[in-house]
Amino acid sequence: MGRKEKLLEQAKRSPSNFKFQDLLNLASHCGFEHIRQKGSHIMMGHSFYDLFLNFQEHRGKAKPYQVKQLLKMIEEYEL
Repeated sequence: MGRKEKLLEQAKRSPSNFKFQDLLNLASHCGFEHIRQKGSHIMMGHSFYDLFLNFQEHRGKAKPYQVKQLLKMIEEYEL
C-alpha cells in the first residue's frame, strides 16, 4: 500500500482528525498543484481537470468539510 492509499484511508476513516499537511500531500498525490496562498488560505488547482480547492489550517488540522470535499472530488473524477 502506497503513501496515497494510506492517506486516503486515514482521511475516510477520520476526516475530523486529519493533519493539514497530510491533506496537502493527498491533494498533491491526486494531481492538485499549489496555485497561490493569501493569508491562511491555500488555493490548489488540478493539473488536468478544471477543479479548484481552497484549504485552511486550523490548529494543525484540516477542516473536516475540506477533507470531505477532496474525498468527493477523488471519487467523482477517479483521481
